[in-house]
Amino acid sequence: MSGSARYLLSRAGQAALVLWAAFTAGYVLLQLLPGDAILIKFQNPELGLSPEQIAEIRSYYGTDGPGAYLHTLLGFLRGDFGYSIDTGTPVAERLAEGLPATAKLAGAAFALAVLIAVAVAFASCHTRLKWIRGALQAVPSLFVSVPAFWLGIVLIQVFSFRLRLVPVIGGSEVQQLLLPVLTLAVPISAPIAQILARSLDQVRAQPFVPVVAAKGASSGWILWRHVARNALPPTLTVAGLTFGELIAGSVVTETVFGRNGVGRLTEQAVNAQDTPVLLAVVVLAATVFVLVNLVVDLLYPVLDPRLRRVAA
Repeated sequence: MSGSARYLLSRAGQAALVLWAAFTAGYVLLQLLPGDAILIKFQNPELGLSPEQIAEIRSYYGTDGPGAYLHTLLGFLRGDFGYSIDTGTPVAERLAEGLPATAKLAGAAFALAVLIAVAVAFASCHTRLKWIRGALQAVPSLFVSVPAFWLGIVLIQVFSFRLRLVPVIGGSEVQQLLLPVLTLAVPISAPIAQILARSLDQVRAQPFVPVVAAKGASSGWILWRHVARNALPPTLTVAGLTFGELIAGSVVTETVFGRNGVGRLTEQAVNAQDTPVLLAVVVLAATVFVLVNLVVDLLYPVLDPRLRRVAA
């Protein structure tokens, strides 16, 4: 077996282990939550259900008995996430309904976050004025300290109620996405911008940069062709970690803007203590996080020839 194949199998094995750990931790923590969603929903005297019937319902949902964990795990491996306690519909169907809207929001927000981070980082490294450089380097710290729910409310107040540029209700699909995407993109752009700016500064201090400049290369060529390429790997790591936070960020954003998606579904599941839906959302978020970081790991040898030789 070649070194590349071993590297790929090793990373895939680690990804599978992380997913199993996320599923197990989510399952255990949800079982330890106070209250019982099945009793809350079905022990209403008006329903006239006997304890035996409630036990059958519990068995149907796979939440009772010593084999409940294994039953749920095997179901997830088959793509069967069980049934929602709140609505009685398959969890997979509820996720399929909300996932496209959340994927669209998360994808657009991540793209905008990368653009903001690159603009701030390169502007801070390229400018020669110290006060502008200091102001640009302070921008990521400001962005990361802004709560998403507060930013969303402020954007609605300013752009919808005061300036009347974006309608609160209705409007085109682009108008409906503008403020939620900005709300989600601003906080997650901060760590990407911080790491990219720091990496650019570190690479520019390397001895090869004056050598390239002495050969007649322009400062722009050096920055984009040599410095940026070597500063990219650590930035990719942070970008992968940040992308995994988009599902969590969408919960707040979709709640503030009243959008239907996985975030809104999570809010409803929390209010109803719908543990099958919550467990599916946890596994979904972990899967996105693991897959994105697996892709980042596989890109490292492509971007850095030294890692390519190690993998081989």
